[in-house]
Amino acid sequence: MDFATAWDEELRSFVDELCGFETTAGNEAVAQEWFREFLESAGFETYRWEADAETLATHSSFPDDPDEIETADRPSVAGVLEFGDPDAGRTLVLNGHVDVVPPGTGWNGDPFEPRWTDGRLTARGAADMKCGLAACVFAARHLEASDPALDGRIVVESVAGEEEGGIGAAAAVLENPYPFERDAAIVAEPTDCRPVTATEGSLMKRLRLEGRSAHAATRWHGESVLPRFERIRRAFEEFEVERGERVTHPLYEGFPIPWPVCFGRVEAGHWASSVADELAAEVRIGVAPGETVAEVEHEFEERLAEVVSEDPFLESHPPEFERFSIQFESAEIEADEPVVRAVQSAMEDVGLEDADVRGATHGADSRHYVEAGIPTVLFGPGNIEQAHFPEETIEWDGVLAAGEVLAEAAESFLAA
Repeated sequence: MDFATAWDEELRSFVDELCGFETTAGNEAVAQEWFREFLESAGFETYRWEADAETLATHSSFPDDPDEIETADRPSVAGVLEFGDPDAGRTLVLNGHVDVVPPGTGWNGDPFEPRWTDGRLTARGAADMKCGLAACVFAARHLEASDPALDGRIVVESVAGEEEGGIGAAAAVLENPYPFERDAAIVAEPTDCRPVTATEGSLMKRLRLEGRSAHAATRWHGESVLPRFERIRRAFEEFEVERGERVTHPLYEGFPIPWPVCFGRVEAGHWASSVADELAAEVRIGVAPGETVAEVEHEFEERLAEVVSEDPFLESHPPEFERFSIQFESAEIEADEPVVRAVQSAMEDVGLEDADVRGATHGADSRHYVEAGIPTVLFGPGNIEQAHFPEETIEWDGVLAAGEVLAEAAESFLAA
């Protein structure tokens, strides 16, 4: 029986309930317990773990201060299905994150009340990435129901805190929660059902500028931070173009801006009738596969120093340019890894075209597994353009197709 015939109705019900949980940061626990109970009732052996903030603080992705990493009551859970002699075969992880970003404005209804319209599901997390996570669960069940003559294991993970640096996934790598090793992983992020083998990293920096206040009526006596910030912003924008021409990668040639620089937040001044004498800006800087966060950070620090050297006031009042929040290292695996070939073969069997590997300009939990020597590919339903958007929507046919590919890829990987 094909995947859609076997699981459409039950998968739809599962997704409906999963998307109904408001799993924003720190609110994952109730959904995770529901998820664990479902796995257990479906015959999975279940595992549960929570990240240790002090351990994560030793990892380059996270702040050095454990108090800045929220880990309490944020469990990650997993279910394991074993086939034949599991120790004689491979172990494949099917991974997804349960946390979602806050819904924000622009919704036509409650973001946590799923709505179905003409074969599409709308809800916060529908694309990023609860439908992909659900496809992992039912792909594993589909493979088990086919009673394959295989040796090995499938692990289905629902991790917490991906949007905050990969709290659950990083913990699973730093302190393996299982009594066995993992040979490969598929992370079911929204990739339009195409294999992604390279993910971009990101550097998060906070820029602080100091000027000199003055009354608006005699503003020429002040030193405004605004034109100085604009010079820095333009310099970074020009450097973005320069890096796009100099730092090349075959999987990123189709992107108009392969390594984006985004000033996402700016606050300046205190009062309309005073010259703005303080500014704080937060910037996200893209890191290409093959680069490190530290290398890119050094390049932008040098470019900032050039701008400062051209302004005597900035030289005497040097900006602060410090890391904040989380850092994403880039990640990449070879296109001929067995787990990639398994996904591509399954796509061909299911009739999905365009199985060539791609790169993504966003980060993912895959980087934690790749760093630990576990080859990991992204493959899942939905479009990343829907992620973090109001009225987040996914095509249901894509979810069913992804589930079938994941099941066949798992079988192919374990059978090799």
